[in-house]
Amino acid sequence: MKKVITYGTFDLLHYGHINLLRRAKELGDYLIVALSTDEFNWNEKGKKSYFSYEQRKKLLEAIRYVDLVIPEENWDQKIADVREFRVDTFVMGDDWEGKFDFLKAYCEVVYLPRTPEISTTQIKRELKDR
Repeated sequence: MKKVITYGTFDLLHYGHINLLRRAKELGDYLIVALSTDEFNWNEKGKKSYFSYEQRKKLLEAIRYVDLVIPEENWDQKIADVREFRVDTFVMGDDWEGKFDFLKAYCEVVYLPRTPEISTTQIKRELKDR
């Protein structure tokens, strides 16, 4: 069984997220999503999610492409996750290109093109302008 992992906040879930998850799942048999916790988002990324970790987790678990959701609690857990879950492929959006190449010593690293016309940042900006 080929395992794939991706990481993210997945707040204000939209079709760009679904596209990423679908394409990630196409690279293997089992998709793990490491979901940023509220504490990690606030303390390390400096952003507050609209939906709580538990709400975002439930949304992701309802998506057919997602097999397992685990917490992302810090930047440095990726190697441990790849080892623990015996991951074959690490996937991120291409806006992170090159930032996770250090994982190539442990698994395949793939950067997928983002859906260009949609982002959570864009949705928040448009809602704020209304």
